Amino acid sequence: MSTLDVVADAVRRNETVEIVLLLAFAGGYIDAYTWIIHGVMANAQTANLILLWVYATAGDWAKAFHFVPPMLAFAVGIVIAAWLRRAAGERASAISTLIEILLLIAIGILHNRLPDIAGTLGISLVAAMQTAIFTRVEGVVCSTVMITGNMRQAVENIFAAASGGAPPGTLRRSGIFVGLCAVFGLGAAVGALATKGIPDLALGVPVIVLLIVLLRCEVPHHEVVR
Repeated sequence: MSTLDVVADAVRRNETVEIVLLLAFAGGYIDAYTWIIHGVMANAQTANLILLWVYATAGDWAKAFHFVPPMLAFAVGIVIAAWLRRAAGERASAISTLIEILLLIAIGILHNRLPDIAGTLGISLVAAMQTAIFTRVEGVVCSTVMITGNMRQAVENIFAAASGGAPPGTLRRSGIFVGLCAVFGLGAAVGALATKGIPDLALGVPVIVLLIVLLRCEVPHHEVVR
């Protein structure tokens, strides 16, 4: 197999609809968990930045600075993901997913023994690695940690299909993006219920989801590309 074949194989595995839907579920779940447990967003740094300045302009600096650590951890996670892509190439997705799993397990086990900020930092780093490594579905840019861009693409593709003259596959693509939005919301709902009902075990759910992603990233080429 040539180098080009290896790279193409990795791209196709990372960009399958199955994988991005699983990651979107995990993304919504983790955001709900961190909001309920830590009072910040793991994925949505826009929300963290807005809340930082809302509290800062009101003079409540203690609450404002509460949103700084997750943004810094998110930035560190992006740097780690960029280094992984350079150092590991086609293996970056599997390695980053494994790191995410190990961090979530550690946070789940140690969250009662560590400062609250430790869990916040770890989960934001996990979210950053996911958003930086898994950036496309079937060659099209998407997000597995927020829905704004996915919603835009879903609506644009539906409009293009309805108005005529759209290229083949446009309606299917809109369905994929609608599915990403819906599954992200489902993940948030399940995350909220699990976090309130079984807080000590709640992180086990995204760990299981990420384990499935890891296995799917490692399946042979012929089983993914049909």
